[in-house]
Amino acid sequence: MDGHADVISDVLETMRFTTQLFGRFELGAPWAIRVPKKETSSFYVLARGSLRLEVEGVDAPILLSAGDVVLVPHGAAHVLDDGSRRTLAPRDVIPSEQLRGSVLTPRRLGGEGSVSTLVVGCFRFSAGVHSPLFTAFPPAIHLPAHEPGVTPSLAATVQLIVAESSAPGPGSAIVLGRLADVLLVQALRARTAATSQDEAGLRALADPHIGAALGLMHGRLTEPWTVERLASGVGMSRSGFAARFHTLVGEPPLQYLARWRMMKAAQWLRETDDSLPEIAGRVGYESAVAFNKAFKRWHGVGPGAWRRARDVGHGAEAALPTPGP
Repeated sequence: MDGHADVISDVLETMRFTTQLFGRFELGAPWAIRVPKKETSSFYVLARGSLRLEVEGVDAPILLSAGDVVLVPHGAAHVLDDGSRRTLAPRDVIPSEQLRGSVLTPRRLGGEGSVSTLVVGCFRFSAGVHSPLFTAFPPAIHLPAHEPGVTPSLAATVQLIVAESSAPGPGSAIVLGRLADVLLVQALRARTAATSQDEAGLRALADPHIGAALGLMHGRLTEPWTVERLASGVGMSRSGFAARFHTLVGEPPLQYLARWRMMKAAQWLRETDDSLPEIAGRVGYESAVAFNKAFKRWHGVGPGAWRRARDVGHGAEAALPTPGP
């Protein structure tokens, strides 16, 4: 290894993302589903038919056809319907709570008209864990099946989800759960390639210079990085690097580095019994006192108090209900 990390893998591992498939649904026209704003992020795979999606914060409706994937990454309120322009009677609006079933037993909802088949799921990250690479996502990410930017591997994953959910067998729940994980990662890859040049977020990873700098930061977290050293490491001038990093990532380089160090520290406090001085060293602090101050500045409490609160909260967290779509 040359010290350049796989940034997407590092971010997803640290943010502890989980995915869940809620079920496969046969939706007969007329139908509509209103999903309220929530903390989890929805995703939909359209196996057949067509539908329309309207997302709060998005001006135009999104039209989906068979094989398309759409993510609502920030949990914005949204409406799915059969694509007709008519106003549906209240009886034709399906409560979002009904989008909870099993991929092993598809459910039929809606009317007697043309049918669209939809696989529904969600993903979420650990509470309070955020990355500027992901917060810049738009309210909805649409990945049409036949768009040039959609890779063969993403299309193949969609086909596997559709096939496995249509003919489930022993172990299908596990298979589909793993496929949902893969789907999210591949969707992020596709979004990285498709994001407009000046949009902050994952586009930074596709930029040869800023992507390399992010790889250095993630791969060599203990290094005493400066803006000058990072710029030199990726072959840019200091001023040009600082400006481009801020544009593509959404914050200055050393602010991003400080935030990431504190996120990694929180992960290790959560998942290991390593001492505070050991964790301080792993995130680039020679002084435990300086680490304590930095951690409290980012998280509101010192690392020792944060770890104790985590230990107390384990039982309560396990008792939380699984979020709906």
